[in-house]
Amino acid sequence: MIVMKILLLLLALFPSTLMGGPLKVMAYNIKHGAGLDGKVDLERIAKVIAAENPDVVTLQEVDIKCQRSGSVDQAAELGRLLKMEHRFGKFMDFQGGEYGLAVLSRLPIEKAQVHVLPTGAEPRCALEVVVKSPKWPGKFSVVSIHNDWTKEEIRVRQVTALLKALDKRNGPVILAGDFNAKPESESLKLLKKASWKMLREGRKKTFPSVKPTIEIDFFFAKGFKPYAFEEKVIEGEEASDHCPIVLKITEKE
Repeated sequence: MIVMKILLLLLALFPSTLMGGPLKVMAYNIKHGAGLDGKVDLERIAKVIAAENPDVVTLQEVDIKCQRSGSVDQAAELGRLLKMEHRFGKFMDFQGGEYGLAVLSRLPIEKAQVHVLPTGAEPRCALEVVVKSPKWPGKFSVVSIHNDWTKEEIRVRQVTALLKALDKRNGPVILAGDFNAKPESESLKLLKKASWKMLREGRKKTFPSVKPTIEIDFFFAKGFKPYAFEEKVIEGEEASDHCPIVLKITEKE
């Protein structure tokens, strides 16, 4: 009976990995929880995420106790709503709180690290978490990214700095988020030249969330052989101004 209870608990915590299914990662720029109607509603954001049942989520534009979003710790609140661990990476102080990135995870987070990137219109960083899944014998990293929206030359410097920060990673790495760059931009070409694989099969635009017109949110991966990847864009959700994107990673037989 005790063994069965432990198994059921593990299945609840790691639904896709322990059932032999794929690992799922989501990236979502949540615009501090503000939907197209201007209303800040974290429960609406949580419902969008929960519908995909991801193992790990990278979030962009996250507030921690900022006035504009009700002085709520958004990373902690979304973690509570979704029953996931959370980590936060600060861009800057803002409206009495902090503004930046977050990662949510059903898998145990063994380490979190903030990589400071060159400043553009605002300070920027990348947030890396190291997790371990039953699908792999070792650990792997998931990195949340949100690059500058104003100039490609700044994005090039930010990607260059991130590549240097991640250069010595031996295990698999997923880089996910809002790159504010089109697929053939110089900043994304830098990643491809460094042997990062852009994952965008059957791709759609990602911004704005309803009737999107441009493609600026992506997954990149490195070190995941032999695994298969499937990626999709979720259109039509009004909880934020970006479409969430979802990556499914399956071990090849």
